[in-house]
Amino acid sequence: MKEIKAFIHRNRISDVVHDLKKAGYKYISVVDVLGLLKALNDKEQHYSVEIGDKVVSEVKLELVCDDHQLDVAVDIISRQGRTGQKTAGWIYVTEVEQAIKIDGV
Repeated sequence: MKEIKAFIHRNRISDVVHDLKKAGYKYISVVDVLGLLKALNDKEQHYSVEIGDKVVSEVKLELVCDDHQLDVAVDIISRQGRTGQKTAGWIYVTEVEQAIKIDGV
C-alpha cells in the first residue's frame, strides 16, 4: 500500500477530491494547513507571527491506496491541482507498512 500526501492550493481541492472519488478512491482526508507555497494572489497570503514569514492557507490531501492505484491517483492530483504557476504544490508518496482497521463494535 502507498500513502500520498499532497500540498495544494485551497481553490483546487474540490476538483481534486471529486475526481479521486469518481475514480473510486475512498480513503481520503483533507486538512487545512499553513504553508509556504507561492501565493496565487494577495488574499491567499498573510503574515504568521508564529512562523515569522508570509504563509499561504493550503490544503494537505492524504490518500491511502493499493500500489496498482498509485499512478492514477498521482495523475489526478497533478492534473487537477494545477494553478498555472511553475510550482503549484507537492506530492509525496510513502510506503504503508501496515493498515489496521478500527472495528466499530
